[in-house]
Amino acid sequence: MGSTQKNSKAGKLTAIPGVGAATAKKLVDAKLDSVSKVATAGAAKLVKAGIQAALAKKIAAAAKKLDGASKTTKKTTAAAKKAVKAAPKKAKEAAKKAPAKAKATATKAKQATKAAAKKTSDKAKNLAAKAKSKAKPKSETKGGKIGPSRDTPLSKMAWFKNAKK
Repeated sequence: MGSTQKNSKAGKLTAIPGVGAATAKKLVDAKLDSVSKVATAGAAKLVKAGIQAALAKKIAAAAKKLDGASKTTKKTTAAAKKAVKAAPKKAKEAAKKAPAKAKATATKAKQATKAAAKKTSDKAKNLAAKAKSKAKPKSETKGGKIGPSRDTPLSKMAWFKNAKK
């Protein structure tokens, strides 16, 4: 490995809190040349690399936080790129489906209107039929006569009640 490559890897490791240039060199020499490798290594391997135990624990914890944030950022970025790539395709598909959806909605509305109109006309016919059956013309009264029937007693007739008073 060239010294410039070691320096660039050491520069990336200095992003970890508690890691300076000398500590970064020790980590690179121990083949822990990335934040994720330092995070997975743990404090024991960092101590073997020549770092003090207390500092190794702090570095390991900080590297895990950085690595987790880095992975989350990468996942979010990948998901965003995927969504951006898929957006035009989804828009095209939606545009293709829109006329068919509109036509289906219009057909449903037309059917609903027809059903409502039929229901209303049926109700109107039923009401008209009921009204006709209830209303009898005057000529269709009992026996074709107006007034009480032959079976009605005199005491029930209106003129008799008035005469009694």
